[in-house]
Amino acid sequence: MPIIQAVERALKILDLFDEQEQELKITDISERMQLHKSTVHSLLKTLQVHGYIDQNPENGKYRLGMKLFERGNFVIHGLDIRKVAKRYLVDLSMKTGQTTHLVILDDKEGVYIDKVEGPQATILYSRIGRRIPVHSSGVGKALLAWKSEKELQNVLKDYRYVPQTPKTIANEQELRAELQKVREQGYAVDNQENEAGVRCIAVPIRNHQAQVIAAVSISTLLSRVDDQQLEQFLHLLKGAADEMSEQMGYGIAARNH
Repeated sequence: MPIIQAVERALKILDLFDEQEQELKITDISERMQLHKSTVHSLLKTLQVHGYIDQNPENGKYRLGMKLFERGNFVIHGLDIRKVAKRYLVDLSMKTGQTTHLVILDDKEGVYIDKVEGPQATILYSRIGRRIPVHSSGVGKALLAWKSEKELQNVLKDYRYVPQTPKTIANEQELRAELQKVREQGYAVDNQENEAGVRCIAVPIRNHQAQVIAAVSISTLLSRVDDQQLEQFLHLLKGAADEMSEQMGYGIAARNH
C-alpha cells in the first residue's frame, strides 16, 4: 500500500508535541523533521487551517490545536467496554476453561454486563444483568479499591454487609482493610465470600482518565483449581485487563500523569 508522503509528514509533525514539548518553533520542527523550513511552513499552515495546529500569538510558536481534542473525544465516547472486552472474555475462558465476567458499579452494587462460560465452567449463580454485593465479591472490591475517599464514603454510607457465607466481610473496617490490600497487590480475591466453594480473582479496567470503569474476573471452583493454577490464571487476567485499559485510553492517562 503506497504511503502519501505529505500526510505522513503532517502526522509526524503532530507526534513531535508531547507533555514536555507543548510548543515548538518552526526551526525546531524543521530540524527534527529534517525538512526545509518552507516545506514545514506549508504543512503547518495546512494543519492550522483545519484546526489541528495552533500558533501562539505571543511567541509565534506552534502547538496542537483544539480539533485534536474534539476528535479525541469522539473516539473516547465511541468506546464501548463490552465491545472491547468481549474477545478477551472469550479468550480467557478458552485458555482457563473457567467462567469470565465483566462487571460495572451501579450505585452500591456490581452489575454483570457480560459473561462467557469456558469448557470447564460450573459457576451458575451469575447472569448478565444480575447484581452482586461489592463487599463479598472480587469484582466489587476491584471496583471500589481505587475510588476517592468521597466516592467510597458515598458507596459505604448505610451499606448493608449481608453475610453470604461465614467468610463474608462483616463491616466497614474489614472492607477498608481489604481494599487497601487490593490496591497494594493490584487485584482482588473473593475466597468463598460470596458462595461456598467458589473462588474468584478480579482486576480493574481503567479509562483515559485513569478511572476504574469496570472489573474483569475469573471464577473457579476451589475443588478443581489449586493455588498454582489460580496464579497462572491471574497472570493471564492481568495481561488482558492491561490491554483492555489501553484500548479504553488508559495509556494516554499514564503518559500524562
